[in-house]
Amino acid sequence: MKEQFCGKPIDEHDWHSREYVNHWIESDITRDEQRRPILRRMLALAPFSPEAPIRVLDVGAGYGVVSEEALRAFPRAHLTLQDYSELMFEHAQKRLAGLSAFTTYVLADLCDPAWPAKVGGPFDLVVSGLAIHNVDTEPLMRGCYWAIRGLLRPGGLFLDYDLFGLIDGGVQTHSRWLREAGFERIQNVWEHHPVAAIAAWLPQGASR
Repeated sequence: MKEQFCGKPIDEHDWHSREYVNHWIESDITRDEQRRPILRRMLALAPFSPEAPIRVLDVGAGYGVVSEEALRAFPRAHLTLQDYSELMFEHAQKRLAGLSAFTTYVLADLCDPAWPAKVGGPFDLVVSGLAIHNVDTEPLMRGCYWAIRGLLRPGGLFLDYDLFGLIDGGVQTHSRWLREAGFERIQNVWEHHPVAAIAAWLPQGASR
């Protein structure tokens, strides 16, 4: 039987195969240095002191490059990494070793409605990189945005670097979905189709 993701057979990515994950990271990691300036630009919008012990969630953390940049920006952060692949976490743990004593790893599937309860919260900041598009369908992506909104404190911030251009309307469509989920202001931080980085703020008076 084929490995499944979101209830569908996996034809392209097998995140539970050590051989596949190692090969994928070996290729993807070559783009890390191109992505770091964009991730830093995105994280610079977070309105927190570098020394603040904020609570941060990385959705679909993978091998940890977004988490690494978040910890460099906020070295006292309490960081939770969520991902679907235990093998990815093995790489993330090596990457983040020594950066923070307050790091938690949570295995959870974004297609499982129970995933928000597994990661806990509330969080001051939620980050994500090249992850949410993998759930593949509009209802599931919109569901992720609603879940992230529920995990943030009032006034919290969601920062996302992703392949927004894979769907019709690109960033504009995703921005509409985020507003529908309760985010007050959406900013397109950087874009080079089909990839973009966006920031979405919750109102100060938002309820969880």
